[in-house]
Amino acid sequence: MPLTRFYRIMPPPLTVTCQTTMTYCAALNLKDGLVFASDSRTNAGVDHIATFRKMHLFQQPGERAIVLLNSGNLATTQSVISLLRTRTGHDGEHLLNVASLYDAARLVGETVREVVDRDTGQQASSIDFGCSFLVGGQIRGERPRLFNVYPQGNFIESSTDTPFFQIGESKYGKPILDRVIRHDTSMNEALKCLLISFDSTIRSNLSVGLPMETLRYRTDSFAELVPHRIDEGDEYFQQLRGRWASGLRQVFASLPDPDWFDED
Repeated sequence: MPLTRFYRIMPPPLTVTCQTTMTYCAALNLKDGLVFASDSRTNAGVDHIATFRKMHLFQQPGERAIVLLNSGNLATTQSVISLLRTRTGHDGEHLLNVASLYDAARLVGETVREVVDRDTGQQASSIDFGCSFLVGGQIRGERPRLFNVYPQGNFIESSTDTPFFQIGESKYGKPILDRVIRHDTSMNEALKCLLISFDSTIRSNLSVGLPMETLRYRTDSFAELVPHRIDEGDEYFQQLRGRWASGLRQVFASLPDPDWFDED
């Protein structure tokens, strides 16, 4: 009698989709103040694209102005922001009572570690829960400051030699910032440069897209923070990107040809 074999059909492995905000944010700490910009695109593959804000404000007009920009795992960044906001209404240390921007960056880093440690114990180990934050602003009694908070929760501070930070898809927009931005660059020039940086990134990477938000904070103003939103219909941004592209082509056409090889 022939031997009958039975085969167990196993279900396919569970695939966990992770929505990410690995797009583009940048912040500049200049002589006259701070300039921020962030896009709003998130993705979990090419067919799961959505819009979420990356710029978050914690402010007390007349006393402090703190701006957070984020990239990375969307669930992680949303949890971090939610905890930071919720805790401003309770006793204990929070972003509306810390004594310095250094303490604000430390608090953001600690909250990142708290959320990542919590979620990594509950989910598949293959998921990347990492995220990054830029923390900038001013608290009365100190100068404006800017910090880059890493996924591990540690952070570094900007300086006159390194006046800007980027997170997310930064490589396409970095060359123009490297060539133009200095600590004494005016805020208007810096904002214009940031917009060109974002245009270059949008043209080269599908994970970055409009709308975007920009914000300027002038040193010692302690005024209410009101971001400016830029979408496809923004007349100034469309004019800027058109003139930049045209100017690049004109400059390129005016460059001399190399004479290393004989003419064909």
